[in-house]
This record gives sequence, C-alpha cells and structure tokens, in this order.
Amino acid sequence: MNYISKRVIEEADLILKTGSTIREIADIFNVSKSTVHKDLHERLLNIDKLKYKKVDEILKYHICIRHIRGGESTKHKYLNKGMI
Repeated sequence: MNYISKRVIEEADLILKTGSTIREIADIFNVSKSTVHKDLHERLLNIDKLKYKKVDEILKYHICIRHIRGGESTKHKYLNKGMI
C-alpha cells in the first residue's frame, strides 16, 4: 500500500470513529482541505467502496448542518469579543 492509499484509509477511519470535519482532518494530517476532500470523495471510492458509503453519509450530514455550525461559530466569535 502506498503513502496516499494509507493516508486515505487513515482519514476514513478517523472520520468514521470521531465524525470529524474535513477541516479537522486536514489539520491532523497536515494537508489541505482540498486534498482531504479528494481523498474521501474520489480516492476512497477506488480503495474501499463500503467505507466510502459510510464516510459519504457523514459528509452529507456535515453539509446539512453547516449553516448551524456557522451560526454557532459566529455567535461564539462575537460573545468572545463582548459584542453580544
């Protein structure tokens, strides 16, 4: 197994275990968000279709709730600055 395949499997295992976001995984593996996205949407499909389906469900869930997360982040930002 080459380096990229190994990284893709490790990223998939991490998202399945923790439900991490693409941004969090990118920080952990020290790669760009684009790389993680490509790993989990293209490369994983060719490596392990069963894991791909499970990871895809988590990523779709993240897309469904991103407006909530964004709103919470903005709220915390302004709370920390004492503006609210």
